[in-house]
Amino acid sequence: MQAIFVHGMGRSPISGWQLMARLRTQGIRTHALGYAATFQSFVSIRNRLIAKIHALSANGDYVLIGHSLGGVLLRSAVASLPPGTPLPRQIFLLGSPIQPSHFARKLHRNWLFRALAGDCGQLLASSARMAAIGPARVPTTSIVGVLGWTGWLNPFQGDLNDGIVSASEASAEWIAEEIRIPVIHTYLPSKSGVAQIILERITNPRNIA
Repeated sequence: MQAIFVHGMGRSPISGWQLMARLRTQGIRTHALGYAATFQSFVSIRNRLIAKIHALSANGDYVLIGHSLGGVLLRSAVASLPPGTPLPRQIFLLGSPIQPSHFARKLHRNWLFRALAGDCGQLLASSARMAAIGPARVPTTSIVGVLGWTGWLNPFQGDLNDGIVSASEASAEWIAEEIRIPVIHTYLPSKSGVAQIILERITNPRNIA
């Protein structure tokens, strides 16, 4: 079994090292894709990811794990895999928006956000571009943090959130399983409970299709 991890915007593959280390203790071969949203378009990153998934899929079963923007990239890549490419057994989304991002929509015209987040930030703010990615074609588990803003400070109109992504933004009818845990956005990949959830579903697959 293999696992491919894709990090969130502004992070690096190092953000997933604890998760990957926990998976490796169970004999799972781990891989990661690095990118820089500031300098690369969404499509260019996705195309590199498609090539990586296609190559690794020849080595046997695999799952995909995406944190935040990483999950959006994974869903887009899976939808565009070359014909005949074996599909992943499962996709795990960690605080990954399915709907347009509240913060991206608020900031998408801000010059600093545009400079730092690049085309990826504009995609997260676009209803049309996010909708065009569509549902994942394989069983998907969404792990959502709920230790974010509360009370009158909550910018998500009272919705549970991880500080960056709300539960509603990470939800869709086609998601087979949604799990909410008390953690903020940044720490989703390093939370031991997240690794445990993923390991349980890899080693004891459930019928969640």
